[in-house]
Amino acid sequence: MSCQQGVNEINKCLDTIDAVIVGAGFAGLCMLHHLREHGFTAKLFETADGVGGTWHWNRYPGARCDVESMQYSYSFSDELQQNWNWSERFATQPEILRYLNHVADKFDLRKDIQLNTRVISAIFDKTTLRWEIKTDRSDWLSAKFCIMATGCLSVPKTPDIKGLETFTGNIYSTSKWPHENVSFTGRRVAVIGTGPSGIQCIPIITKEADHVYVFQRSPNYSIPLNNTPLDPEEVQQWKSNYDQLRRDILRTSGALLVDSKNCSALSVTSEERQEVYESAWKGGGMSLILPFNDLYINKEANDTVSNFICSKIRATVKNPATARLMLPYDHLFGIKRPCSDIQYYETFNRDNITLVDLRYRGISEIQPTAIRVGNKSYQVDDIVLALGFDAFTGALLNIDIRGHSGKTLREKWINGWRTYLGLMIADFPNLFTITGPGSPSDLANMVPHIEEHVKWITKCLQYLQKHNIKTIDPTIEAEDAWIKHVNDVAESTLFRTAKSWYNGTNIAGKPRVFVPYVGGFDVYMDKCEQIAINDYEGFCLTK
Repeated sequence: MSCQQGVNEINKCLDTIDAVIVGAGFAGLCMLHHLREHGFTAKLFETADGVGGTWHWNRYPGARCDVESMQYSYSFSDELQQNWNWSERFATQPEILRYLNHVADKFDLRKDIQLNTRVISAIFDKTTLRWEIKTDRSDWLSAKFCIMATGCLSVPKTPDIKGLETFTGNIYSTSKWPHENVSFTGRRVAVIGTGPSGIQCIPIITKEADHVYVFQRSPNYSIPLNNTPLDPEEVQQWKSNYDQLRRDILRTSGALLVDSKNCSALSVTSEERQEVYESAWKGGGMSLILPFNDLYINKEANDTVSNFICSKIRATVKNPATARLMLPYDHLFGIKRPCSDIQYYETFNRDNITLVDLRYRGISEIQPTAIRVGNKSYQVDDIVLALGFDAFTGALLNIDIRGHSGKTLREKWINGWRTYLGLMIADFPNLFTITGPGSPSDLANMVPHIEEHVKWITKCLQYLQKHNIKTIDPTIEAEDAWIKHVNDVAESTLFRTAKSWYNGTNIAGKPRVFVPYVGGFDVYMDKCEQIAINDYEGFCLTK
């Protein structure tokens, strides 16, 4: 693009390109590959010093995926899925990161990726009908399309604990774990938080540390992964039938193949129900999320699975007082994202772990060498923060994004997210959000969800190109209708009953609005496809 006279010389005035992509995780890499395959020029910016997205940052001990490896992978290349060999049912963070680096190398993606670069602003120029993108390294680009592949869980929750800055020991965050090895040998370690990352790292840290203090506010349901090396015969069955299995995945409510009975939990005998739950418990991971079709719409049905898991906790944790503290009290199973673990509950039978209950009284303060709760102080050498994320909207609002009217995205979302399909935002033409607010996002298997969004966006760009259309963005009416639909669906389920990061209650000051679409991934994608077939119904297309 042409540079204005007088612009500071440190600004780099780059050639115009078709698209800027923000983020080099599963979504960004997939988007870059698809755009290039269809003749679009693109540049991808990534804050980190490597590709991988969440799997680059979350390197804490025990980090692994809770979706089976054979389903948590790209489908766009048969050569890739045939030649890559996963080693375990549930892949570890290092293996997933190796996979994503392999993808970046195999498809020569790195030449269009700029690492160590944060996009600081994306401003729509209503004269040129293009996005002006600026970075913290003084890059300045003009792009017709801006595609946010920033992820649902990429901005860590900022700790708000009195005295944290006074602590003289080491402070680690599960979401920004050091790349070098961290040793806890002989150390007294505090782990604050018992969400998914806390539950995964606590067993590993406890095996190494002198003593571990687990500070828990709200206990969560956790399902054992029962992880094993992958059976070569099972792998061959997947690879021989990948095309059909991938199609089957897309016809499920969670973009995930699990054993499921299409009937109510209350329609079978208690003995049959117990057998189903025991089988799912042994299956591990996500096997227990959909054994019956009414667990998330009928409290009586959900009580059967919630009580089953609580019975497992009581049977596993030998100290009855500790077991009682680990029983979830503020939500039903699955209404917050279930956790998955390896030996989590068993770890509390060790003599070098202490559970500190924060249900009625939070952390009073962190002192230079201790954590005080009420009148009791716990002496520690290291603190591990497992506090979760500013989910769904955090990464988008960290960028100064300004639409056609000049209004910022933060201003538009002051009372909560607003999108159409979780893909686009009214008044922000040619701006796409992969797995954005209002899509199933984290309620579905993320890799097929990402791929379907990438395909939808790519087809949309091809449609615009074919019909000489300059911009596309949703109408306010379509956006309003979609928000109402997302909330109406959520209100018809048990998801409305819990405080969670699904509705922003984990972040102080964040609007309390339910974010993901809970109507099912298959239903959602049918809606997206039908809208595209109907010449992008609900969108304003400008020539």
